[in-house]
This record gives sequence, structure tokens and C-alpha cells, in this order.
Amino acid sequence: MTNRHINKVAVLGSGVMGSRIACHFANIGVSVMLLDIVPKELNAQEEGKGLTLQSKAVRNRIVNHSLETAVKSNPSPLFSKSYLNRISTGNFEDDMKDIAQADWVIEVVIERLDIKKQVFEQVEKYRKQGALITSNTSGIPIHLMIEGRSDDFVQHFCGTHFFNPPRYLRLLEIIPTANTNTEVIDFLLDYGDKFLGKTTVLCKDTPAFIGNRIGVYSMLAVTHLIGQLELTIEEVDKYTGPAMGHPKSATFRTSDVVGLDTMVNVANGLYDNVPQDEAREIFKLPSYVLKMAENKWLGEKTQQGFYKKTKDKEGGTEILVLDLKDLSYRKQEKVKSPTLDETKKVDDLTKRMKVYEEGNDKAGELFRAMHYPLFEYVSKRVPEITDDFFRIDDAMRAGFGWELGPFQIWDALGVKDTLEKIKNEAKRLPGQTGEVAQWVYDMLEAGCERFYKIEEGKKKFYDIKTKSYQDIPGTEELIILDYIRENNTIWKNCGVSIIDLGDGIINAEIHTKMNTIGGDVIQGVNKAIELAEKDYKGLVIGNDGPNFSAGANIAMIFMMAVEQDYDELNMAVKAFQDTSMRLRYSSIPVVAAPFNLALGGGCEFSMHADFVQLHAETYMGLVEFGVGVIPGGGGSKEFALRASDDFKNDQITQNIFRDRFLTIGQAKVSTSAEEAFELGYLQNGKYAITMNRSRLLADAKAKALELANGGYTQPVKRNDIKVLGKQGLGIVYVGANSMMSGNYISEHDQKISEKLGWVMCGGDLSAPTEVSEQYLLDLERKAFLELTAERKTLERIQHMLTKGKALRN
Repeated sequence: MTNRHINKVAVLGSGVMGSRIACHFANIGVSVMLLDIVPKELNAQEEGKGLTLQSKAVRNRIVNHSLETAVKSNPSPLFSKSYLNRISTGNFEDDMKDIAQADWVIEVVIERLDIKKQVFEQVEKYRKQGALITSNTSGIPIHLMIEGRSDDFVQHFCGTHFFNPPRYLRLLEIIPTANTNTEVIDFLLDYGDKFLGKTTVLCKDTPAFIGNRIGVYSMLAVTHLIGQLELTIEEVDKYTGPAMGHPKSATFRTSDVVGLDTMVNVANGLYDNVPQDEAREIFKLPSYVLKMAENKWLGEKTQQGFYKKTKDKEGGTEILVLDLKDLSYRKQEKVKSPTLDETKKVDDLTKRMKVYEEGNDKAGELFRAMHYPLFEYVSKRVPEITDDFFRIDDAMRAGFGWELGPFQIWDALGVKDTLEKIKNEAKRLPGQTGEVAQWVYDMLEAGCERFYKIEEGKKKFYDIKTKSYQDIPGTEELIILDYIRENNTIWKNCGVSIIDLGDGIINAEIHTKMNTIGGDVIQGVNKAIELAEKDYKGLVIGNDGPNFSAGANIAMIFMMAVEQDYDELNMAVKAFQDTSMRLRYSSIPVVAAPFNLALGGGCEFSMHADFVQLHAETYMGLVEFGVGVIPGGGGSKEFALRASDDFKNDQITQNIFRDRFLTIGQAKVSTSAEEAFELGYLQNGKYAITMNRSRLLADAKAKALELANGGYTQPVKRNDIKVLGKQGLGIVYVGANSMMSGNYISEHDQKISEKLGWVMCGGDLSAPTEVSEQYLLDLERKAFLELTAERKTLERIQHMLTKGKALRN
């Protein structure tokens, strides 16, 4: 393979996708040039300033406005606002020549073949030999774009279909032509995976590629079934949401978010371009969807779609739902389903699929009506859209947020067991025969009863060509706990499993609800440290669940506090603190591997680890103020310690202290791994970011090994933490009082602030003094216990437990 490096990228087209693709490349440290067209006329503001069409501000107005809009959007396309300086802007007329510096040129202009060809003609003039050229089209055949282009252009050209928003959706479809150099294909698959953090899926140049072909089929199947099964919009979204392993937005809410016009355009495009598809009629939109499009009820962009946000009589927000009988909006009705109730009892999603399938109510009926035809459909798309069925599963998980792809669900229900059921359900949807593709029957005849199987800690797939199980390409380096847990678990309790990762590294996997930290987890983490110190080289704390940890088990704290069992609570908090300290002062290296939510205690564990190998999308914070307490697992102490380390003779210590104090006092949560560093939760030189979530545990293990083999030495406990005493308390008390007087915080917030200040200042010491970590931990624990004795704190905890959100009382 050519030793190819991507140092500079040119993105041509700055619309919704182009500007956000540019931002994502900036996220990974690449220099980006973003270009767009030159305006044809001045706007009123430009005329008022006396500008002309030759003024640079005018010529770059479109691109600058698009980028500004993207950066202001929520959620942000950038990991850190500071990364904006990695993007330069320009226009096609003045700056196209500068693409000669780019290692990769990405076209993201309007979806018109003639315009794309014009852009590529310009690209051909200026690009350097060997530079990659790709198109982000979602519908135009890739091979049509290269007509008339040079051999070097054609060999380095490919489709790269990012899903929107590019930072957050993991799917990146790679669509080569017959002329694309295999080195280019291999490079893009690898670069997208390791550098951009994507699930890269190799597609054939067929209409809508893989993700939208299957995803839109699945959504439109539901739009046809809803009438047959006499379901309501809210029923469908309840049945096809998280319980089914789909996103919260389910089916119709997803359409509102994406935009009904987008769904209509893709569906119409598919209907026109897949004349040989046996299920083509499914892409013909139901009359109610056409009427909604005609009425411009397109979803969030027009404030109404399948749902409509309004105000009730009291002025509160109310979300109405569309009644398909007369296309009027009405109040949502509560959805009840015995099948749904049964699914709640089953945490394992694979096993939950069987519960759904056997349901005797509308939820079960919809599940069967959706999935049996889907199994037939996806089986027949192989080899039309891909030679390897697992790529369909990859695309649906990464692009549509399904936890299980179609073939994984089929495996869960039993491939052989469903064949007769698929025949019985075929009448539901047009074009379905009930007969799956021949290769599925061949697979069963070859004695292979599943599409996937786990062998020696690796997931293998049934390979149609060899009629045998093969390793899934690109997964050889990954560590998936589900695949090794059975044979590699060396100890476990209700909250933690300790799993041998090999090479002398073990992993403490937390598996409580939301991975909250209670007694079982404290015991398990201590056991892991004990085992690692005795027989292994190092320890990783990580898991494959939805979140790293949502924090301490506040239900347990609430119960002890309500019963006024303060001795027990004191012991529990001390055990938590001692565990945090043991993570730091053990004789082996400890690497935390946080991702998604790493809040409260999850953040404190990470802050005390020797190293943090975290996913780029990590939302880390000390959020204890929201439940009326201060961080009690070492977090308050740790921020005092880090403030002390930041104190410099040439800096104003009060400002450093204030910033640290406010991060906890305002319960700031990072919106990315990089922002976690900016907020002080991570330390320079003690963290690294993994872009691809699938690679996190493997990267954490590699780091633990590196630390161990590099001669890890147990750190010495700190006795030199400079605290400000009364000098700092004055800042805290004056600030909290003024905030309370201005009605920015409540009286209870003021009390919590003063408790936090007391800890971080080391109490009311008469002058700045050096103290030990244990001294601060004792203050932290005392303040925490005193706050749990407050009625308003108990109200906050109870509100969080019952309502799932913070109470400001």
C-alpha cells in the first residue's frame, strides 16, 4: 500500500453537509479548505457598506455564512470551537487553484450531475497527481461522474457518502467504480475507520447504496403497514423505539427530524431507479405522506409533520400527533402493550427479539409484519448491493442507529425457524413472495444455521462464496467483551466482571443499570486492582454498554440519608474515596476507557486513573450539584489538587481557583473529549482520544501494556497541595452571596457552593497552606454527609430518581 498521508483536505461545497464534513476533518487535526460559489448580486447589507461584487467579503459570503451557521448549530459539529482556525474559506473562481495543495478533494455540491461534472473539470485542472477525489452524493451513480476524466483522476476517484451529521453518525459508505485503484479503496476504508471514527462500509454503485436502500425500505414498509394494522403514529413510535433496539426517535419522529421532503425525494428516486426490485411498490409513497408533503408538513423545519409542538392553556409546551384518519392533530394517547411490558423484563436485546416476535398484541403483530418481509428483502439484495451480507448490518447500525442489524435479528429468531413464518407474512407488503434468496437455503443445507458465530473470541460471518465461516474483515484488532466474557471472566459479582484481555492486562467491566457505582462496583474494582497487582501487568476499566458510567448510585445514598444511617453512609463514601485513591496509587498502571456519559463517580474514577483513553464523544462532568451535594468520591479534592498544580508565581491564583470552582459549581459537562480537557477533567500528557468507539478497549489495553512495559512505578502520595484558606473562602462567599442576591442561584445552591469552597480552600486556614490529599478527602466527606442531611438535598435526589432531571429548589 502507498504510504499516503492526509494533511490537507479541500471540501467543495459548503452547504449543510459540506460545512459539517469540513468541521469533522478539522476535529481530527487536518487543515481544511472550504470553497463555494461566488454570489451573483449584492445583498442590502453589502450595498450599505459600499462593497462591490469584487470585494473579498462578498465573494466569500456564501461559504462564510454556511460555515458560521454550521458552527452555531446545536449539537456542534466541532469538538472545540478553537478548531475553527483549522478551516480556511474561499470560492471556486479565486481559490480553486489552491486545491493543488490538497491530499484529498471532496465534492459536496448540489445533487445535479451536470454541475458535479463542471466542478470535476475544474478539479482536473488543478489537483496534484495521486490526490484522492471523492463525491459525497447520496443518489447519483458514481460511474457517471467520471466520464471524460483522465486516467489518474479516474483511478483515484470514489464515492464517500457521509451520513448527516458527519460528526455524530458513524456510517461512511465507500463506493468505488470499476476503475478505482484498489489501494485507494483500502486506504479509504482504513482511514475512515481509524482517523474519522467511522464504520466504513464498502458498497456497490447501486441506487441509494446500502444504508438508504435498506433504511428507507424499512421506514416505508411501516408507513404502509400502519393502516393495515390499524395503528396510530404514537403506537408505532412506541413499538419501534428503544425497546426494539432502535433510536428514541423511532419511525415517524425520525422522519420529522430528517425532514419529510428528504424521505420523499429518496423514496421517489428509488422508485424511479430500481425497476428490477421485486418490492419496488413499497417505495411508492402512501397518499397521506403525499398530502403532508403538499401541505408542507415536513417536520421540524416547518414546525409540524407527524408531530406538532404547540402551547397548552397554561402556556406549557404540548406535542400533538397527526391522526391519519382525517389528517388533523390531536393529543397523544398513552400506549399500552403487554408485549412491551414483557420486553422490559429482558435486558439482553437479542433475547428480547424473541419476546417481541411471540407477542399477541399490536406490538407483536407489527414486529412480525416489519421483520419477516425485511428478512426476505435483505437476503435478495445480496449480491445486488453488496457481496457480503454483514455490510448491510453494519450500515443499519451505523447509519440508522439500530442496535442489531437485520441479519442479527434474523439470527436471534432462528433462521430455519422463521422460513415458514416469512411465507405466511408475505401478503402484507407488495412484491414480497415469502421466499428468501437461494443462498440462505444453501447456507442451511451446508450445515450452517446462523449468519454469525463467535469462535475464539472473534465474530465470524457466513461467507457465501466458500460456504464457511470467515473473520469479518477489519475486526481482527478489536476487543469485544461479549465475545470473550464467557471464557475469559476470572471473577464477577452483580456489578462487575473482571475479564482477562490477554498479554497480562485485565478489564473491570461495570454492568449495573446505567453503570452506576454502588457497593458491588466498589468491591469489584478493588478486587480487580488486587488481582492485577498480584498476577497481571495492568488494569483497564471499560465496557461495551451504552455509557461508561452515569455516576454514583444515588438511590442507595437517598435510602441511607432518609433513614439517617450516617455511619453507614460515611463508610460508603469513604470506600468510594479509598477506591479512587487506590486507582491512582496501586502498583500497576490503571487506564480508564470512558465514552458517552462519564458523569459524577464515572468522572472521578477517570480523574484518578493513571491514564484516560477516551472516545472522542465523551460527555464528562462532575454533576453532583444537581442532586444537592458536592463530588464525594475524590472529585472535590482532585480539583483542589489540580488548581494547586496550576498555581504559578506569574499567575493570579484566585482566577485559577475560581475557574476550577465554577466547573464543579456549574456542573459543567463536556460536549466532547477535547472539551473535557479544556474543562480540566483531563490532564495534559495523561489522556489520548480514540476516534472509533469500536477500537476503544483495544487502545486502552495497548496503553496499559505500554505503561507497564515502560517501567511503571507506583506514584507517591501528595502532601504538597496548596490551598488558599480564608483568602479563597472570601471569593467563594462573596460570589455565592451576590449570585443568590441576584436570583441566579437558590439559597440551597449558595449553601452547596460554600461547602464546596470550604473543601477546595482547605477550610478557614488563616493563610495559604500546603496540605495532604487525605486532609482534603476528610473535608470532602464531611461536607458531603452534612449536605445529605439537608431536606432540600433529599428533595433534589428524589426528583432526579423519579423525574430523571435536576430540581432547583
